[in-house]
This record gives sequence, structure tokens and C-alpha cells, in this order.
Amino acid sequence: MAGKKVFVTVGTTHFDSLIEVMSSEETLEILHSKGYTSLVLQIGQGHFIPPTHQYRGVALSFFRLKPSIAEDFAAADLVVSHAGAGSCLEALEAGKPLIAVVNNTLMENHQSELAEELSKSELCFCCYPSTVQETLADLDVTRLRAYEPGQPKLVAKHLDSVIKVL
Repeated sequence: MAGKKVFVTVGTTHFDSLIEVMSSEETLEILHSKGYTSLVLQIGQGHFIPPTHQYRGVALSFFRLKPSIAEDFAAADLVVSHAGAGSCLEALEAGKPLIAVVNNTLMENHQSELAEELSKSELCFCCYPSTVQETLADLDVTRLRAYEPGQPKLVAKHLDSVIKVL
């Protein structure tokens, strides 16, 4: 039986601190303890190049960008994503447990608002690069509610508030 897969996405920009923490031996140890055997990182325009290796039975691979990552979402048992609206919505629509990681280095960061709202609604877990390992160690996906496609009210509400600010 194949093990579980984690897919990490940073979108089209860069989020090196997320890629660094996800590819660390400490994180791979946590993933191994949870039964994960594959970690695929979509690193976007990042400068940090993760090692491609296997550690404690967790195979690590990466790519920068490709036309569609829908297959990566579909193949994942867990998605760890930057807290961008598009990526979060795509993970939720794919029916995948989601950890939304806020890039707290961004100016006027609206990611935290979206991730916190989705987390309050029990649709995902919200964390920062410094707390990813703790979030993974405590991970219990049964605490999440199923996202109901076709009713993206939370994301739409957040986008409306951001557009009004601009």
C-alpha cells in the first residue's frame, strides 16, 4: 500500500521560509511519524533549492511552475499552501485537508485575514513558517469541516473587503 502524500505550493511568487521548513529533516521526521511517504514542493520563483532525497522513508521532490497543479492537488492527502486566496480555494475545492501558511513578510498582508477566517470556520489550519512543525505534529484532519463547493462565501467576503480597501 502506498503511503500518504503531501503537496506544498507557494503559488507563482516565492516563499523560501516555507520551502526551507518543509524540506528540513525535522519536518520530514514529523511527516514520517504521521505515515506520509511523499513530499512534493512547488517552489515558484524561490531562491532556496530544496534537496531531493529520501529521509526516513519520505521522498522529497520539487518543481518550480507548470501550467496546472490540479493533478498535484488531486494526488495529495494533505496540502500545505501559502495563504493566497486562489491556492486555498483550489485545495478546498479539491476536498483536501489544508494547512494555510501565512507569509508574514508581505506588506499589507491580507493572507492572515483569509487564513484566520478559514481556520475559524474549521475549513483549514492556519499557521506561520515558525509554527508549521507544531501544526503538523498536532495535525488531526478530522477536526476540519468539509468545504461545500459552489458556496465560496468566505473567500468572496474577504476579497470584497480587500477590494474596498484598495
